[in-house]
Amino acid sequence: MKVVLAGAFGKLGTDILKTLVREGHEVLAIDMVIRDIDEIEGKYEKKVVDVTKPEQLKGLCKGYETVVTTVGLTRGGVNVTNYDIDYQGNLNLLNEAIQSGIKNFAYVSVLKADDPRAKKIPMLDAKAMLERKLKQSGLQYTIYRPTGYFYDIVKVFKPMIAKGKVTLLGKTPVSCNVIDTSDLADFIVQHMCDDNKTYDIGGTEEYTYAEIANMMFAVNNKTPNISYAPVWLFDVLAFVQKVKRTGKEGLIRFSQWTLSESMVAEIKYGKLSFKKYIEENGRIDA
Repeated sequence: MKVVLAGAFGKLGTDILKTLVREGHEVLAIDMVIRDIDEIEGKYEKKVVDVTKPEQLKGLCKGYETVVTTVGLTRGGVNVTNYDIDYQGNLNLLNEAIQSGIKNFAYVSVLKADDPRAKKIPMLDAKAMLERKLKQSGLQYTIYRPTGYFYDIVKVFKPMIAKGKVTLLGKTPVSCNVIDTSDLADFIVQHMCDDNKTYDIGGTEEYTYAEIANMMFAVNNKTPNISYAPVWLFDVLAFVQKVKRTGKEGLIRFSQWTLSESMVAEIKYGKLSFKKYIEENGRIDA
């Protein structure tokens, strides 16, 4: 199959690219920054494209059958927002796909993006807006809503472990079943041509954030030290960032959401163990 993969050189995008090439698909890999990936055995085409600029997308999808997009803003920015990237950038790509006669459009969103309580969180609201546009587009669509990724959780906890203290939000235990990007990539490629499906998906292991913290302390041979801050504290931090116009308000609100909201998906998928991932990648000196 001929596939346009957008956001092809991020962490998840790279794993999807590897899977597509390994399974013999013909791939055009696009991103704002491209690179060589030595471990890919097979040919694919790559091109620098900024999806926020519709003129760079013109004619890009012609001759292809499927679009898979992982495009999303992963860090705060003063001059760009989630609505610019997660929504408008992907909408530009969707519009081009429609013009080019693409049959299937697969979009990586996030669990609970359409929860009414999430409208105040730019990342989730922007993704929910794109989901609605995709469903209205007339294209055959697949939407994936992962819970979160192994590497992201470990990245969040490492600085706190290094300081010897983990601070969690609220006293009510919150659970998640995060998934490895390589496992999610396999699932995405398997289902990228499904007919109008939405998949809430996570890994096979479910842990509370306190359990994750304890595993991180153990792998670093540190005595567990966990404290709990009120959830509203992040509202204050987000407001300060908004006033200062640092571009970090949205990221703080998303962090508040994920650390205080259960992120357990109905579909539990994958071969890889999060516990083993922490044992192999959770050391602060690694």
